[in-house]
Amino acid sequence: MVENNQVSTTTPLFSIVVGVYNDWTPLEQCLRSLAQQANPPSFEVIVVDDGSKEVVPESIAQWIRYYPLTIVSQAHFGISAARNKGLQIARGAVLVFADADCEFERNCLSALAAVVGNSTRHDYFQLHLRGDDYGPVGRAEELRLTTFQNHMLQPDGRIRYLNTAGFAIRRSKVDTEKGLFNPIAQRAEDTLLLADLLQRGELPFFVTDATVQHVIPLSFLECLRKDIRSAYLERTAYNLIASKGLRVRVSHRERLRILLSMWKTSGQSSIGRLAWFVLVARQMLQRMVSFTYWCFRVRPALVRTGSRSASSS
Repeated sequence: MVENNQVSTTTPLFSIVVGVYNDWTPLEQCLRSLAQQANPPSFEVIVVDDGSKEVVPESIAQWIRYYPLTIVSQAHFGISAARNKGLQIARGAVLVFADADCEFERNCLSALAAVVGNSTRHDYFQLHLRGDDYGPVGRAEELRLTTFQNHMLQPDGRIRYLNTAGFAIRRSKVDTEKGLFNPIAQRAEDTLLLADLLQRGELPFFVTDATVQHVIPLSFLECLRKDIRSAYLERTAYNLIASKGLRVRVSHRERLRILLSMWKTSGQSSIGRLAWFVLVARQMLQRMVSFTYWCFRVRPALVRTGSRSASSS
């Protein structure tokens, strides 16, 4: 464990929890963006190494000169377990979750602090996410995030969307012993959390001015490989959501409407159109993998279960 020797005994406003698994290079940019915050409120950073193959680089520990920083390691239990471990260590009044490949814009924390202080009736906050403009993959992410957040934003300022690339929750709403995220979910753990909030009739408040940039340091082919793995792993979370009788995914009609909106937003430039095709290709691949998994794994299991129930009766 690495800790800042100058940690204050006062409670910081924010505890920023970042789970890491082999992505030390983008994490350094994330930590740099926190050091460059303009007029920030008090905050601490907790990095949880989820069993990375490489040891923590010395360049990561150097950021203890700029803010209270704690680095802890655990076996590779998954991102949900890593975030739960981080919140157990956290001291802040508000827990902020981010990914290693995210960068906080300069006024992000000050904008979030203002909304948290003025919105006492809200306990959950979704930060404004955007992609980058570095090539078709980055522009596709920007197109996806911008359009989807606009589509999911409710008239009262809340949003039917939860993404732990930039999400905050008041500590008083968290059972630190139990944890916030279901450790069974290896992917889509934030969507599972959204389902829990929907079940309680709650939604995160959307903080427009607190912006986090999601930088994708992967090529198009690397993204496709990641999409295949993600589509397979996220089935556990979606099966749990289905067991609650909830629907969190958009309908096919809504998805088509969103894609058409993205096409219009992409503009007339060749790079914008290419970004749209990249986005569609990734989403189609994820749907195909999910459908294949349902046909060859989930549906046969349900049929077998139904047959056993019928025979036992």
